[in-house]
Amino acid sequence: MEKKKGMEIEGYPIDGLSIGGHETCIIFPSLRLAFDIGRCPHRAVSQDFLFISHSHMDHIGGLPMYVATRGLYKMKPPTIIVPKSIKECVESLFEVHRKLDSSELKHNLVGLDIGEEFIIRKDLKVKAFKTYHVIQSQGYVVYSTKQKLKEEYIGLPGNEIKNLKASGVEITNSITTPEVAFTGDTTSDFIVDEHNSDALKARVLVMESTFLDDSVTVEHARDYGHIHLSEIVNHAEKFKNKAILLIHFSARYTVQEIEVAVSALPPPLEGRVFALTQGF
Repeated sequence: MEKKKGMEIEGYPIDGLSIGGHETCIIFPSLRLAFDIGRCPHRAVSQDFLFISHSHMDHIGGLPMYVATRGLYKMKPPTIIVPKSIKECVESLFEVHRKLDSSELKHNLVGLDIGEEFIIRKDLKVKAFKTYHVIQSQGYVVYSTKQKLKEEYIGLPGNEIKNLKASGVEITNSITTPEVAFTGDTTSDFIVDEHNSDALKARVLVMESTFLDDSVTVEHARDYGHIHLSEIVNHAEKFKNKAILLIHFSARYTVQEIEVAVSALPPPLEGRVFALTQGF
């Protein structure tokens, strides 16, 4: 079978697959990170950072294999960020697999609470935000951080700026920009949560849209902790993102049905919403 290529949205290559109830793993190779691990698709193994949204098996089931495969290839131990509420259970999971596999399964496990930040590198950080699923869950916003020369120092000779910096003067301001957001599984309540504004301003928002048509009601979607496409339409004005990648479609849909539904989206969503259909 010919391998499907990933997509590029707003300058970010994106790979992975997401089928509701089966597996979800979204990969941003240029950032060296993945969101959720599904059944551990092979192309996720090379990502150094893994962010887990919640503990349903279709999102976390491949976690031991992800760590074990990196060990097999003698790659450095990965850093895995999980909701703080499940960190202890994840530690126990690895203990069981160490006994079963007789291997070290080296990794760095970090528990992150809603509102807390994790620094990937000096110009990149991630913050957890609240989502609304049937079990405890959270999404993540990836921020770029850049230093910008303060206005009062613009135009000064280079040597003078260098001397100011050497003397301890703070000559720059830190500019933080939301680049990528990932929801994991959630109802549409995350959209109206005033604390989640950065997720709706990120350059690229990766969000679930499990149900697409009238064969499933909005109430049914909400009962199971998911989003119906009609809710996205109803909240269209709240999305300030440059692009939105919809994921986690129910396996009841075909690629054609998904593409037809997305292509029919009205303004202001028209033209900036994409669908991840790999695996369907």
